[in-house]
Amino acid sequence: MAKPKTKPAKTKTKAAPVAAPLASAPSAPNIDIGISGGERKKIADGLSRFLADSYTLYLKTHNFHWNITGAMFNSLHTMFETQYTEQWTALDEIAERIRALGFNAPGSYREFVSLTSIPEEPGLSDSADWREMVRQLVVGNEAVCRTARKVLDIADDADDAPTEDLLTQRLQTHEKYAWMLRSLLQ
Repeated sequence: MAKPKTKPAKTKTKAAPVAAPLASAPSAPNIDIGISGGERKKIADGLSRFLADSYTLYLKTHNFHWNITGAMFNSLHTMFETQYTEQWTALDEIAERIRALGFNAPGSYREFVSLTSIPEEPGLSDSADWREMVRQLVVGNEAVCRTARKVLDIADDADDAPTEDLLTQRLQTHEKYAWMLRSLLQ
């Protein structure tokens, strides 16, 4: 007769020790950089409008770089590339200043369209004149300057030196671009 099969004996295994629950990380401290929350909000709102103007001008400059034709092609293609490359870097600095103040930076076309003071231009025709491109970029650079000055006043009232410095540098750049472009039309 066959022996009945026996089940192997159960051995008790020790459960792995359970780690103590991790203490939750402390939440980020409130922002205390010497500028009140209300002042930081006003500055961030102004910088958001400035970012929208700057981004709109960047897109327009890049568009014209791609689409320039005619006798001025080489010089303007190069000039527009120099300008949009510099503008691209500045966009990051503006957005990061908004974040340092404790607010989210706008980052969608919808937000930029609602915040910008630079009007959307209709698409270029096949025979877009370089003078019209340059004229639009003069107007765009001047609009960026006007917005920067408004925000500069707000930052000055709040004694926000980093924002004042950023805007002063951007004013110098955009005033120079406007002058250089305007000179082509005179």
